[in-house]
Amino acid sequence: MKAVSNRSLTLILASSLLLGACSDNDDALTGLFPEEEEPETWRFALEEVGGSVQDAWAQEFRRRMQALSDGEVQVEIYPYGSIGNSPHLTRLAQDGRVHLAFASPGHVADDIPEAGVFLLPYLFPESDQATRNMLADPELATLLEEAWADAGLHLLSLVPEGWMTWTANRPLLHPEDFSGLRMRTMTAPIHQAVVEAWGAEAIALPYGDVHEALQLGQVDGQSNPAFAVTEMQFQEFQSHITLPGATRFVASLVSNREWYQNLDSKHRQWLDEAHKGMPEFIDDVQQEYNQRSLQQLRENGQIVVHELSQDQKAAFHAAAGPANDAYRAQAGERGERILERIELLSDAAREADR
Repeated sequence: MKAVSNRSLTLILASSLLLGACSDNDDALTGLFPEEEEPETWRFALEEVGGSVQDAWAQEFRRRMQALSDGEVQVEIYPYGSIGNSPHLTRLAQDGRVHLAFASPGHVADDIPEAGVFLLPYLFPESDQATRNMLADPELATLLEEAWADAGLHLLSLVPEGWMTWTANRPLLHPEDFSGLRMRTMTAPIHQAVVEAWGAEAIALPYGDVHEALQLGQVDGQSNPAFAVTEMQFQEFQSHITLPGATRFVASLVSNREWYQNLDSKHRQWLDEAHKGMPEFIDDVQQEYNQRSLQQLRENGQIVVHELSQDQKAAFHAAAGPANDAYRAQAGERGERILERIELLSDAAREADR
């Protein structure tokens, strides 16, 4: 009888164990040859903290993607400050290190001058529904998508977060009330041009630095939606808040352009499906958050609330003319077309409301 070599014996034993496992206990191979693909993770960066309007949008989007993909796509949400400030988050999206990000015109207009149109006052109608209709206009959407694409970004959606308010330690009821005021602005040159047209000194600061700047007296006032005022506790250092009805805060939801273009049909369909109905969803959220914040400010007595009359609004609108000229100079031909389209749509919406 011939001796069996060590190598042959090893092969025989391994084959016996494998066959035994297959015939007697399939669980022994669980995880050895996985039948299901690992979940794909999409990183989503926010310009606001947890509990904000952007966080509500992201949480709902994550829930929808989880349901649509049956868990194949997981969405990781990074609130403001966890991985950087607003300009940093946009660069991460441009570099493809995050898949999705909110990018506000307040800093995006540094790279995309056309985005500055959302910082010009008294462009949008008072109706939330009319504003949603305007932002969904195909011609306007195409022009905006082209502008964002030039910066390496795909514009997925525009997300209105409510009307901007003004806070300061004096009422801001007339353009001359801004005279000599050190007003915090976003970094976009157009935002600075607007407050300078009213006579203020523009102090550009990142969102996360505003609370400390108000506390230390480095700035005298700032502009944000009401929910952001209470969220960041700006009322601790401000005695007056004005509701000018001048500018809607409109954030852009972006992705890395190459990542979006390389999505397969299945993932693209899930992404498109998850967006359906989101404008109406987030509009309800922002209205609730802003109304609740204004009620809180009125009730706690820390700050006096002012609302501009139509004549006062008209005075601010007229005084902002130099900012409109600055936008046209910076945004070029495409920017001019975007502005004209918004003005046309807005005029039609106002006429329909009469």
